[in-house]
Amino acid sequence: MAQTPQQRRANAAFAKSEEAKRGKPISALSNKKKGGEKLDKAPISKGWMYLLIFVVCGGVVFELVRIVFGAGQGYFSG
Repeated sequence: MAQTPQQRRANAAFAKSEEAKRGKPISALSNKKKGGEKLDKAPISKGWMYLLIFVVCGGVVFELVRIVFGAGQGYFSG
């Protein structure tokens, strides 16, 4: 299948941009925000982070409440 002129131009532009990247370190090619600072993205979203914190810290809180208010002194213990 032959390339269309539009596809040929797009391929040439892509090849030119890739050629400009050659020999540069990865840090120079990464996404940057204004001011030249690198954008760092968290590996997980905030929602999952909050859920993880709730599960870990919530379990600790419930366990402390159980210890403080007397575990084993409930309905079924003698």
